[in-house]
Amino acid sequence: MKKAIAGLLCAVLLIGTLSVDVLTSDFLYKSNKSAHKSFLYEFGVFVGIDEKNINRLKDYHQVVIDAEYFSKKSIAKLKKQGHTVYTYLNIGSLENYRKDYKKYKKYTIGQYENWEEEQWVDVSHKPWQQRIKKMAETYDKKGVDGFFIDNCDVYYFAGKSKASKDKLFGGLCAILKDLRTTYHKPVIINGGDSFVSRCIARKYKLTKYFTGVNQECVYTSIDFPKNKFKKADKASTQYYEAYLKKVRKKGLDVYLTEYTKSSSMRKTIYKKCTKQGYCYYAADDIQLI
Repeated sequence: MKKAIAGLLCAVLLIGTLSVDVLTSDFLYKSNKSAHKSFLYEFGVFVGIDEKNINRLKDYHQVVIDAEYFSKKSIAKLKKQGHTVYTYLNIGSLENYRKDYKKYKKYTIGQYENWEEEQWVDVSHKPWQQRIKKMAETYDKKGVDGFFIDNCDVYYFAGKSKASKDKLFGGLCAILKDLRTTYHKPVIINGGDSFVSRCIARKYKLTKYFTGVNQECVYTSIDFPKNKFKKADKASTQYYEAYLKKVRKKGLDVYLTEYTKSSSMRKTIYKKCTKQGYCYYAADDIQLI
């Protein structure tokens, strides 16, 4: 999930006099129905927008944005309206559109498949960890409620040996622990199932590092060459369902982000997440705008 691109079920209490027909119409299946009177939906991921499109967030209680592109004033406005605001924070790869790309390019260790603007980073390097620390401090000063962490998948995709995996694992743990101990705010890991599974296998106290996970593409998948969405294969869905149940048993919050334009698929996601008590967002655009 990227800036360039890129579930806690709540009972419904909607504003005004929405009819039963409206409540059951397909548009509601974009996310859980929110228990908060001010909002229609519970959760939405909008890392592809900036504050010029702030009205895009008005119907969602919990929102994920890229705080680099929002002012302190705009975030304060969102919070005053009752939104819970998470900021996207990429700790495992470097995007070539970031202002400090040239400074940190030397720490990259491989190309990120399907995302030409990104490269994996050796997160064990102290300068890189300090970069993340400074970014988090900036976003905290802007008033965000928590961090939405991307690309812990560097552990799986760029770890070419046991030694390199151990090094990357240690770097990720250091960054996440620093975020939790410094700010005492929710930290949601997007993806990173191999990393999270290792933390579970080692019997770590997980909340020292993160408080929840967001898994993309449990029930859907993205065909990048054809630039289209489709149903996830059965094996992938079964794997992620088992993984997320394990995560929930550890007391963590679970979110899903799916990609589909299909009404029937949205309803399937709604039913699955309702049964398990997960928050979800069903996006119809890979840019998450």
